[in-house]
Amino acid sequence: MELSLAIRLIEKGIPPSSDSQTWMDLGAGKGLFTNALASLLPPNSTVYAIDKDPVALRGLTLSNAVITLKKLQKDFVSYDLDAIVANGVLMANALHYVSNKMVFLRQLKKHFSPGSRLIVVEYDTDRANAWVPYPIRYTSLQSLLEQSGFRAVAKMDETPSIFNNNLMYSAVAVYGDDR
Repeated sequence: MELSLAIRLIEKGIPPSSDSQTWMDLGAGKGLFTNALASLLPPNSTVYAIDKDPVALRGLTLSNAVITLKKLQKDFVSYDLDAIVANGVLMANALHYVSNKMVFLRQLKKHFSPGSRLIVVEYDTDRANAWVPYPIRYTSLQSLLEQSGFRAVAKMDETPSIFNNNLMYSAVAVYGDDR
């Protein structure tokens, strides 16, 4: 996937603001979506790139010099995300690694303040495979997020997957009060 497509998939989920923000990119990998996120944030914002793969994190750099990158080698599924309070969390091709999504989302909410955003990019399928062990269709995600205390759940975009005949979608949800 190209950076321009990654940006397109998530840009509608980033609230316009001139105030610096703090975001977490869970399952950051080599940083494609981390860079997409950083390109959309106001100056002096911070992105925590969280991944269990030390090699991927070592190679991860940002092309946006006015954004602070903090790398954390952690397995985000273990709920060990330190005491970070974020304006948003990005999960691009990551939620499909979480077997108990309801429990995970309840734990993740500890890191949100009212109005925080959750952006999810996933395959629109319910068929598991070796690379996508716990997939979630958009309609299922929408229901799950609403049951978990998120609101304003919306599909932002979609694109064909290069790995199968399915679509990939991006969605955003708001936690708590968005005033």
